Amino acid sequence: MKYMERGGFESQGLMRATLGWTLVLLTGFWITNLVLFATRLGFAPASIAAYYRGSEAEFRPPRTAGAMLEVTHSHLPMMALVVLLLTHLMIFSSYSRRAKIVFIAAAFLSALLEEGAGWLVRFVHPGFAWLKLAAFVALQGLLAFLLVGLARYLRAGKQEKIAPIVSDEDALKLSRRRRGY
Repeated sequence: MKYMERGGFESQGLMRATLGWTLVLLTGFWITNLVLFATRLGFAPASIAAYYRGSEAEFRPPRTAGAMLEVTHSHLPMMALVVLLLTHLMIFSSYSRRAKIVFIAAAFLSALLEEGAGWLVRFVHPGFAWLKLAAFVALQGLLAFLLVGLARYLRAGKQEKIAPIVSDEDALKLSRRRRGY
């Protein structure tokens, strides 16, 4: 982590390789996520509601609680790790502290809402399909932003030193606290 925090990872070939391959795999994850959503649920609230609540016209039964629980059981840890990894890397970016907090909170909240909204559509009201769609679009947008940020971070590492995690002002304050000023 010291290479991420202070720069210098650009000279660490294995660090760059692991981050680069992570970027490739997570980009594939992002693309397949879009394709699965489009082909299974669709981008209309009515098709999302039909996916969860069933459709007599399409001879589609409603999703069972057991099937939904199995999907939720695998999605929660996967999304937690993906969002943790990408937001953790964002911490080392040059964005302001406030922007980092907003992006981190939005990423985790949209992932949680995206997963929970399916349960709301199925067991509370089909009107929650709009929430499922909005949360999915928000999550995909945030993941795309974070993936592009990782790509830029890797590219910048080749050309220039990355901004440290601590600003000069924060470093001075920390130094004074350590010395008891």
